[in-house]
Amino acid sequence: MKVTASLLMSGMRWAMKTGLWQPSREEWLLAARCVQQEEKDRINKFVFAKDAKYAMAGRLLIRKAVSDQLGIQWKDIQLGRTEKGKPYLTNTVDNDDHALFSFNVSHSGDYAVLTAEHRHVVGVDVMKVDYPNRGDVPEFFRMMRRQFTDHEWSTIKASNSEWEQLKLFYRHWCLKESYVKALGVGIGFELQRIDFHLKTPQVRTGEVSQDTQVYIDGTHQPDWLFQESALDDTHCAAVAIQGLTQAVSDPPPFRVLEFSELTGVAQPLLPEDVSYWESFRNKKERPQLTKR
Repeated sequence: MKVTASLLMSGMRWAMKTGLWQPSREEWLLAARCVQQEEKDRINKFVFAKDAKYAMAGRLLIRKAVSDQLGIQWKDIQLGRTEKGKPYLTNTVDNDDHALFSFNVSHSGDYAVLTAEHRHVVGVDVMKVDYPNRGDVPEFFRMMRRQFTDHEWSTIKASNSEWEQLKLFYRHWCLKESYVKALGVGIGFELQRIDFHLKTPQVRTGEVSQDTQVYIDGTHQPDWLFQESALDDTHCAAVAIQGLTQAVSDPPPFRVLEFSELTGVAQPLLPEDVSYWESFRNKKERPQLTKR
């Protein structure tokens, strides 16, 4: 398929630093009014504040992307989920732009991220690079042995530095998850069927790598493009795009949005619910983890 320059430039890459977001009462109540009732209820069920913030940021990112790109008013946007949990637009399709608009969200560490494309199915994943909470790095790798191919493990372990090995580990994990999420098949896909071949040894902050290749069951898949980014020194992201057979001339980097930017065009869907703030502020930020 021939890809025009205008389509190659259409990608959207947004992020929100949810790890640094400590919402005020006014912000959280506004956010709760700007999502659908079922979304609001689902977010409130999270035990920990960090997970509630991830989910809320993801929904706000999606609604802003749909509003900005498709011109649908915020209050008229209707979102659903597939059986595998992938969000999608349920509004009645009135033109090709609506039908062919694909988006996906992910979260990890300090970030919630969104990617969107016209005319190409996309998936995104973000991971925080960190030392394992339990055990050492070799033990951690032994536990994860079956998730990667022999080729991928040889790439991961090529460095003598455990930190560099971990960065490559999470980079591969991001790539696999972005591919699976683009397919929308959930966690049932056997990850060892996916074999990534990295051409760029290190992705630096502010750069976008596009030369990684994927093999499924040993066969190269030339109709998939992967855009890899380093959001900072400890967070990597991967975008999987189906149907692009060549690198984008000017790949879009991730742009970090503040809460005020996410809600700048928001239109409240629901009345204010003061109890929603009380529920949120009583949540612990995250589970207490102890290293062995």
